[in-house]
Amino acid sequence: MSKKKDNGVPGLCRTRWSRSINPADTWKEYPRPAMVRASYINLNGMWDYCFTPSPNIPARFEGQLPVPFSPEAPLSGVGRRLSPDEFLWYRRSFTLRKQQKDQRVLLHFGAVDQECDVFVNGKPAGEHTGGYLPFTLDITDITEEASNELLVRVRDYSDTSCYSRGKQKLDKGGMFYTAQSGIWQTVWLELVPDPYISAVHFTPDYDGSCCRVRITAGGRRKGGPIRCTVRPETEEDRQYRDDPARPAAGKQSSGTVCVRTFSPDREAVLPLPGFHAWTPEDPFLYHATLEMEDDRVECYFAMRKCDIQTGSDGLRRIFLNNSPYMQTGVLDQGYWPDGLYTAPCDEAFIYDIRAMKDLGFNMLRKHIKIEPQRWYYHCDRLGYLAWGEMANWGFDHSSYSGYEAFIPEWIQSIERDFNHPAIVGWCPFNETWDFEGRRQIDSLLALTWKITKQYDTTRPCIDTSGNYHVVTDIFDVHDYEQDPEAFAATYEPFKNGTGVFHDRLGDRQQYKEGQAMFVSEYGGIKWAPGSTDEKAWGYGNGPRTEEEYISRYKGLTDALLDNPRMFGFCYTQLTDVEQEQNGIYYYDRTPKIDVNIFKEINSRKAAIED
Repeated sequence: MSKKKDNGVPGLCRTRWSRSINPADTWKEYPRPAMVRASYINLNGMWDYCFTPSPNIPARFEGQLPVPFSPEAPLSGVGRRLSPDEFLWYRRSFTLRKQQKDQRVLLHFGAVDQECDVFVNGKPAGEHTGGYLPFTLDITDITEEASNELLVRVRDYSDTSCYSRGKQKLDKGGMFYTAQSGIWQTVWLELVPDPYISAVHFTPDYDGSCCRVRITAGGRRKGGPIRCTVRPETEEDRQYRDDPARPAAGKQSSGTVCVRTFSPDREAVLPLPGFHAWTPEDPFLYHATLEMEDDRVECYFAMRKCDIQTGSDGLRRIFLNNSPYMQTGVLDQGYWPDGLYTAPCDEAFIYDIRAMKDLGFNMLRKHIKIEPQRWYYHCDRLGYLAWGEMANWGFDHSSYSGYEAFIPEWIQSIERDFNHPAIVGWCPFNETWDFEGRRQIDSLLALTWKITKQYDTTRPCIDTSGNYHVVTDIFDVHDYEQDPEAFAATYEPFKNGTGVFHDRLGDRQQYKEGQAMFVSEYGGIKWAPGSTDEKAWGYGNGPRTEEEYISRYKGLTDALLDNPRMFGFCYTQLTDVEQEQNGIYYYDRTPKIDVNIFKEINSRKAAIED
């Protein structure tokens, strides 16, 4: 058994990376690997900051913090929470040379929690609402050839408003964690010609042995023809995604499998006879070089199909590349003891994905959080399935008022991450419990499902994970029963085809015969050996010994692996998070128990694959 760490105490717990990194010099990697352009100026590092009670520009600043770590995160060195009635200010400068000023200047923010206004050289540059998705401002007309001042004003209402906030809570406890605010993803400048390629949309057609592509052009001038060159991805391509200053591998013509020329906003077909499919075991990527007049971007896509098919028994299951594929999943909250929402470094992302694979898992639910684009890129290249979710916890589903902010943010999340082959499904809501005694508006959940399906016809969509289903491609449940025998008995009728499993929420949602089915949350076994934390939280009564813990985990998991009608499961959860101590790993990513034990349990052949 691993020695217990000081998990659950933000500010004291450190990961292996934060012991050695300099927060001011981390997160220099290219933030948008799915669409790389050589003109890249990283603005992370030390920014001036201050807190103010009013929205007026402050006369002075309090100190400096390292962007992109929020002031609440230990790695920021600030240790100060932003209250809902306060404003957080950031300031830094950047310099443009003449040849740079002759291009269009785009300012990108990976994510700012929750509302922000941006000023360049004292002039308004734009504003944004929503704490999880990127936004871009064209600041060409308000920049100067020399030094420029960038000023950002942030306000974060956390859980006191209708905005999406995930598991953040001002008064944390139980399954809710420390609220964070401000800039928590990379800030960067991009210099582009006019016109330029602003968006790329790849739709693989697995059965048709081709991929459809659509390009959107930006700028003041209309874009000319686009040339697309496709080839298998190389190691040089992968290095270029991390450092665009390296020579682009796309300049080489060897290995080219397809070349097409087409117009912006017109869909083109890229034929790929005899293509190499993408799977978690063999995450094969294709590289695409796109050229339009003076602009050039490097992209990637994969040939992967994820859909629901009906078996000879009349039941529907999720298939991967036209074969049944058991999704053995784990739930991850995306929190870090030293960075909160922001991982200490890119290597930490990679470690988590490999740790999950080492445990025998092949899928995760990034639980009600949208991660930076580099996270999904690593899932793509390392071969790890993921479900795309929205950070909607605490959202009032009984009122129309919050949907004005929710729907645009959800649509943007689909658009941003559509190209990632690792993402195999969408889930806009999670456990839509009654809000202050009021029931959810079913028509709004149905509308959200319909909008999702219109934007993406290639992936299944769960309307609301756990409950209460209205219209959905998949019927999933959350079941935290801790007794393996009772847990197995719940799904025995479903397993044997003698009846439908007993759904404890049957008065609000009904299983439709034949729907694809999986248990998307289970386990949550509290395992905190040696802990004296009175606020430690987990599901059920914690096991008394390591042997009891392993036996419980195996019994619960075997019940799902042995069910030929269950296409997957998702165990809660990968790591402890602050006071929540039901992770397989401690909060600092130290394993509690030999990982090979979990791998042996999770990796055996599932009944659905027979």
